[in-house]
This record gives sequence, structure tokens and C-alpha cells, in this order.
Amino acid sequence: MRFPPEFLDDLRARLPVSEVVSRRVKLKKAGREWKGLSPFNKEKTPSFFVNDSKGMWFDFSSGRNGNIFDFVMATEGLSFPEAVERLAGAAGMAVPKSSPEAAEQARHSRTLLDVVELAATYFEATLATRAGARARGYLADRGLDPATQIKFRIGYAPPDRFALKEHLGGLGVSVEDMVEAGLLVAGDDIPVPYDRFRDRVIFPIGDLRGRIVAFGGRALDKEVSAKYLNSPETSLFHKGGLLYNGATARAAVHAGAPLIAVEGYVDVIAMVTAGFPGTVAPLGTSLTADQLALMWKIADEPILCFDGDSAGRRAAYRAVDMALPLLQPGKSLYFATLPQGHDPDDLIRASGAGAMADVLGAAQPLAEILWMRETETGHFDTPERRAGLEARLDALLAGIGHDSIRKYYRADLGNRLRGLLAPEPAMAGGGRYPSRERSASAFTGREQRGKGFGRGGRPGAPAERFVGAVSPRLSTSPVVRGARAVLPAREALIVLSVLNHPWLLDGHAEEFAALDLVHPDADRLRGAILDAVATHHDMDAEALRAAIADHDLGDIIARIGAALTHVSDWPARPGAAPEDVRPWWRHVLTLHHKNRTLNKELKEAERALGDEPSERNYAWLRDVQGRLAAIEGTEASIEGFGALSGRPTRGL
Repeated sequence: MRFPPEFLDDLRARLPVSEVVSRRVKLKKAGREWKGLSPFNKEKTPSFFVNDSKGMWFDFSSGRNGNIFDFVMATEGLSFPEAVERLAGAAGMAVPKSSPEAAEQARHSRTLLDVVELAATYFEATLATRAGARARGYLADRGLDPATQIKFRIGYAPPDRFALKEHLGGLGVSVEDMVEAGLLVAGDDIPVPYDRFRDRVIFPIGDLRGRIVAFGGRALDKEVSAKYLNSPETSLFHKGGLLYNGATARAAVHAGAPLIAVEGYVDVIAMVTAGFPGTVAPLGTSLTADQLALMWKIADEPILCFDGDSAGRRAAYRAVDMALPLLQPGKSLYFATLPQGHDPDDLIRASGAGAMADVLGAAQPLAEILWMRETETGHFDTPERRAGLEARLDALLAGIGHDSIRKYYRADLGNRLRGLLAPEPAMAGGGRYPSRERSASAFTGREQRGKGFGRGGRPGAPAERFVGAVSPRLSTSPVVRGARAVLPAREALIVLSVLNHPWLLDGHAEEFAALDLVHPDADRLRGAILDAVATHHDMDAEALRAAIADHDLGDIIARIGAALTHVSDWPARPGAAPEDVRPWWRHVLTLHHKNRTLNKELKEAERALGDEPSERNYAWLRDVQGRLAAIEGTEASIEGFGALSGRPTRGL
């Protein structure tokens, strides 16, 4: 009896090897694997290992290995069809009947995969043509260079209604197959089927075997109602059961990378490019239960990465509610929170992979997020409110499906509840210790509890209770410092130096006003400074700060000042001699102008290389990149600089 390959793949995906083996072998966790005593030989030292990521078991005492079907056949003496039926029953799946129709369906699925692959190749080729210039410009603006485009097989769908249809038709593909593969829009009220994806950047979506089964399209026209458009549900594609970059991430996790879930295609690409290869994303929807189950098959404790705003908080809370009934021993979630208003792509491009590593390093376990949600109001000063909190926790505990996990959650939350509601002990001298009734929100960075993750994504030592007590690296991480993480240092230098040395604007106010400042905080502070000096001339630093006090910029000034930590930043601060500040400031302005000019030239070079991948255009791109690298970190490279401020100079 032959079974469709898709059915066998689905059965393997639903039943981890450890689950099948554990019915006959007592397994213990051993790193990324499980180990136990061989079911084939008597032994005292475990030599039997199970690897869920590979979908295989290995018995070193007998030299045998295999998958779930092999194990059932070897331990129960069944034939392959009998093993398949036994496992299908355990997974709650109906065994497909062997028939000519089933065989034809399997052949047809392979045909549809070929059709989708032809479409992917067409989209890739179109991106490289003149018609794809605008799409290449969009990708360049998002920091996706030609090599990255090729790696992720990014393409472009032209605006013509029948471009893909005519191309595939010329290759002998029927309209019926194009419709079934989700490439054309068809219906009783549509006389002529037309291309589903038009004037969109195309991101191919693969299954766990790495085969392209669908597409996601990002609109280039801002007037289009749907910014992102996915393929419809087809016989190949069920978007609630797949993850973008799932196949590649699974291999990376097996090699030791953490599994990280972000929101969008570009975020995944940015993360992978920055050195986080185990990154995936849902496909245009919130994380589903099937996707969560798939993630747990890849890694025991995936990290869900959310924005730090209210929408990100709500998404995290939905994930908590979805996960609680599904928890199994050793399977849980960690939650990482981005600075408010920034996605992974923004953060990495502005502050580098280290800033993203800091965000992941502050990840919080599921139990912590659950507790924070239920106590974020911080008001439990009446019996009714305390009883309400306890009732909510009881209801949540009742929803946990696994008995042992429910027991440990009850103990953990019970300890937290007793600590929260215990009377506050008195200090010596009659004072009181700080109240335990805190709004312990993970999204404000006010409290860091539970396990942290390092760059490798592995559980580390418990994090400190308060931000003020954590390591210097974490205390300056994006989770704690918020928008300061993406403030360009040179813009902070320029604006703060004018705030502390207003006389720099004498004869240069128009130049300061015309500077290209990309960060909104720097631009706001620059506007307030110009408004103040336009009304009152010859202001000193103290008068200028007083004049802009009504603009509610105190937090921005503090964050900009705190962002300047390098030893070469001292001329921006008060006390530097004007004779030192003036040439230094001119030097910083020159570097700023060069940086902005070169960044614009960099985009032009990237577009040129995308239009024509020639040696000449590649050399141009490398030259611009080299010039950009050369001007970084040279703010204080002026001979004799600092002598007039009392700073010793060093000779060669």
C-alpha cells in the first residue's frame, strides 16, 4: 500500500519522535536531544538518543536508527502500512485510501509545486529588469542588497493584469492550474481570470521541506488598500500552519541558534542578515495555535519578539492565552520587547545587531508576562480587589491542560501572590519598605525578572529585579533606554553642542536650520533652539535651557545627553573652551554632511548594481562603502585638539 508523500510528511510533523519513543522508552532531556536505555539491548548506561529536530532516533548499542515508522515497526513487529495506520490513529488523522484518484492527486500536487516554482522564477527575473527598478529602489531603501535579494529569492510582480498568466501560459501551464495554485483571481463574476499579484515586491513562502508553496506581496502603490497580500488557501498552502523562513530556521536551530518569531518578512530578513538565522514570522496574521505547535517542534522555548507599544503588549497577551492550554513539560515561551515604535529592521539598521541582542537578552518567560499582565494595575488595596486577582489567577490555572504544569504554575503564582499581598515590613526608624504593589510591566522596562538570554539564546542566570541594579550592558540596552537606541550619535553631538554653546549659532543659524537630521527628537530640539534664539539674541546656555523649558523637551534633552558616552564627546558638554569647541564643531558638521551625502550615493550605487550587475557598478558600491566606513569614529581627529581646554595632547 502506497501513501501520499504529503500525508507522511504531515504525520511526521504532528508526532515528534520523542513522543512516539517515550511510549516504550523512558527518556530524559540531554541538551537538544533526549536519551534513554536501548529498547533492543539490555544496558545500564543510556546509549539510545532521540533528536526531534532531525526527526530521527539513534541506538548506538545496536547500530540501528530510523524515524517514527521505523521505531514502531522495530518495537511492535508491524509492517510499514500497519505502522502508518497505528501512528495516524495516535495523531487523529484519517489514513487516505489507496486509489487511482489518490495517486492522481499526488501527481497533481507535484505539478502545482512546479507551477509555483515557475512563478517564483518569473518574479525573480522581473525584479532584475527595467520594470523592476522601482521595486529594487524600495528594497535598497529597506537595506536589502542584491545578494540578500537573491538569497531570499525576492521578486517583483509587474502591474500588468495578465503578465504572469501570459508567461506561464507560454510555458504550457493551464489556467486551471494557475487558479488552483493561487496565482490568478477567478470567480463566477470574473469573466477572465487575472494575476493576483500586481505591482508588488514578492516574497516566496516555503514549506518545512524548503519548497515554495505560496507568495507574499508588498504593494508599492501607497493608495492600494491591502499593503500586504498573501496567496489564498490552496491544496499546497495553509497560512495558519506555516512559518516564513521555517525550513532555514529549523536547520539553524539544530545548529544551535535560538528560534525567534517576529512579525514580518523584512524583519525576518533583517534578523537573518544580522546574525539571527533562526528567525521566523507568521504569514500575515497573529500567531496561530498550529504555528505555535510547529515552533515547539523546532525548539523547546522560542522567543516571541513584540513591539513595546500597546499593540505589541496586546499581541503578547494573546500569545500567553493561546499558549497556556497547550503547554507541555519542557515546552514554553519567552517574550522579548522592542523599543516603542520600532521593529527589528529599524533597530538593526539604526543601532546594529548588538542592540537586537540586548533586546533578546532581556527576554522574559511566559510565567513572568502572565503575572505582569494580571498585576499591571498595581491596585490591590481592598479585599475585593485582592479576591478579584485571586479569582482571575484561578481561572487561568484551570485552563492549563497538563496536570504537572498546572501544579507548578499554581505554586509559582501562589508564591507571587503571597509576596504581593503580604504586609509591608517596617524599616528601622519607622519608615516602610517600598510597596510590593507594583505595575510590573515588561513593556516599560521597569522590572526585569526571570531568566535572561544571551547572544546564543540559551537560558542564563536570573536577571536582576530592578533595572537600576542590572549589568551596565543591560541598563543601556534598547529595552531600557527606548528611543535613545536609534538616535544617531553625530546628530546628538551637533544638537547638544549648540544647546550648551549657543554662541555657535552666531552667523551659522541658517546652516544649523538646514541640517539634514533624520531623528525626530533631534529635529524637535533643534526647532525649539532656533525659536528661542530668534526671539532673544546673545543667550547663554542657562538662558537657552530656560527658554525651551516650556516645550516639554526635558526628557529628550536627558536622553540625548545620556547618549553621549564616548571620551571624544566632551566638547559638546559645558566647560570646553570656545577655541576648542569651534574647530571640533566644524569638523563634526563636515562629517555629518559627508555621511548624509554618501548614504544617498550608496542608495544610487545599490540601484545601479541592481539595474546592471557589472564590475564597474560593483566597484562603485564598494568605493562608497569604503568611504562611509572611513569617516566613522573620527570626530576628534584634529591635531592639538583640546589643549585650550586644559587637556594634554599626545604626540606620535
